Amino acid sequence: MTTPAQREEERRMTMTLPGRVSQSAFDGSRLRVILLLDLYEGAQQQFLEAYELMRRQVASVPGHISDQLCQSIENPSQWLITSEWESAPPFLAWVNSEEHVETVKPMHSCVRDTRSMRYSILRETGPRQQAVPESAPADTEVAARVGDGVARHALTFTVKPGSESKVAELLAGYQSPKAQVDETTRLRRTSLFMHGNRVVRAVEVEGDLLAALRHVARQPEVRAVEEAINPYLEQDRDLTDPESARVFFTRAALPAVQHVVASRPAPADLRRHALYYPAKEGRGMELARLLAHQDQAAAADPDSPVYSSTVFQRDDIVVRLVDSAGDLDRDPVAALGLTGPGKAAELERLLDGAAIGVEGSLETERNLNRLLSHADMLPVTDRSSTDS
Repeated sequence: MTTPAQREEERRMTMTLPGRVSQSAFDGSRLRVILLLDLYEGAQQQFLEAYELMRRQVASVPGHISDQLCQSIENPSQWLITSEWESAPPFLAWVNSEEHVETVKPMHSCVRDTRSMRYSILRETGPRQQAVPESAPADTEVAARVGDGVARHALTFTVKPGSESKVAELLAGYQSPKAQVDETTRLRRTSLFMHGNRVVRAVEVEGDLLAALRHVARQPEVRAVEEAINPYLEQDRDLTDPESARVFFTRAALPAVQHVVASRPAPADLRRHALYYPAKEGRGMELARLLAHQDQAAAADPDSPVYSSTVFQRDDIVVRLVDSAGDLDRDPVAALGLTGPGKAAELERLLDGAAIGVEGSLETERNLNRLLSHADMLPVTDRSSTDS
């Protein structure tokens, strides 16, 4: 769990470094999670029983402060669950865990529709009514992030060994879905990469991310390619079964924990790359935090080839989507996010080197180049809407 000192350091970095940080789980702020639910008629009692079970379990999760259950005074089928957390990392660790998947299953049969939103608490008026653990951060001002109206999200899943080339062919060859979702939401870019038998699909959305994801899931061309790759998936799924589809996409979610863009003009030879960093067991969030800090520093360095970066993390899987000048091997240290004294040793401490084919010190040029070669993911497709 993040210490108060770490949260204060993250808050200080976010407030002082140049560059535009539009998504961040590492700004040191407390987190407010809002879950909007629309229940089926007559399901209220079943829902309340499921909520009580979930409430008792989440109360013991490190980093959880409090939660509230609210019912609309205008429409009794509309409910709201809010929770407060010491910071984003412990919530993300909980919500992406298998324990969470099992905990919320009893709610699925009660709920017609849900919408989850996560907010950093930047300012607060009045005394806090609930007891707050000593480990919770002090009430300090946190800088508001400056975004470009674009949200990023990714999915990751594995395919059966030996099927990689066929899956890559299917994922590269499908027709792009309609970019415009509604008056305020559009798909901006989809980037798809593979690392061995692992697939990572990252999307950029202008406007409402959830609306865009639902829009994509309904498109015939997308549904066709999803059905075509079903036989090759290591985790079985049935997209015609809502419960099966929900579980698959919950487990496949790879949230963006930070996105940062340099304030300087974009270089002419900007290229998109994805790097795969398998963490040692239980070290995924710590590894993502290290890379996020490094990319904030790169955004402030006018000589860095890294122009923008998105760090995605789930459990011990960390993926870094980088827009960089030229090829990565022009500057392996910057490409890997290791600029600065001691950073290679920090990464070595957190990285499962055996999983990525690197043993020994990352301080050597040979191992740095070997790590870059193994971490660099195979590009499958990178599509932008015509007027992005």
